[in-house]
Amino acid sequence: MRTLETNDWILLNSIIYKIYTMEDIDLMREKVLEEIKMLIDFDSADFYLADGDEGLKSPILYNCDEDLSATYDKIDYSRGILYSGKSLIYRETDIISDETRVTTEYYKKVYKPNNWHYSLQMILARNKEFVGVVTLYRTIGKDNFHYDDIFILDQLKDHMAFRLYKYKKDKDDNVDKITVSEAVVKYNLTRRENTILRKLLAGKENLDICNELAITENTLKKHILNIYRKLGINNRVQLFKMIKEREQTT
Repeated sequence: MRTLETNDWILLNSIIYKIYTMEDIDLMREKVLEEIKMLIDFDSADFYLADGDEGLKSPILYNCDEDLSATYDKIDYSRGILYSGKSLIYRETDIISDETRVTTEYYKKVYKPNNWHYSLQMILARNKEFVGVVTLYRTIGKDNFHYDDIFILDQLKDHMAFRLYKYKKDKDDNVDKITVSEAVVKYNLTRRENTILRKLLAGKENLDICNELAITENTLKKHILNIYRKLGINNRVQLFKMIKEREQTT
């Protein structure tokens, strides 16, 4: 196994920083693949998110043009590993011999048409929930991936699994929420109630809202109670569960 140089560790830190700080999940995945390319030699790659408990969606493709998720789900002999609920990194040749894999339908329909031969997979899961998968490919004629390549991905897998898990949970939590604009129309909120609702969702304290609107605390409490009454809730926790904090989510 090769010893990572200082520049390699700097690049790994850069990738981890992007994993946590880039808001757009697709742009983040694209940039991460580009920087992994600077650490690991590969020719093509794909990065899928989990679609429910079993399934793939939203591919980010690197140097390949076809979304192969349907093919993966039908004939990929490693599906059991993919949906095991564990984060894993492995070469395909670690689970099936090279002599056998080249005879499989999967190799013939996925690898051969793309001139790929070897692959390295990073399966991402957290709390026993599959959240995504990255696959790196090398073309026919190149050597297989090495254990140092596995080591590099191992430094990233828990960070990426955490980010994708949080992204998925945030999306799930927002499924039944409505925006402030929708709430104003649906529950016939007044202009002042609309303003106060937005400030509450922005996390502002009552005293700050009073100062900004030049109203007393008692007046503010009356407005808040009216909002709660119209929405059919009792407290701010229920408010956050019901209303989206932003008009548009990514």
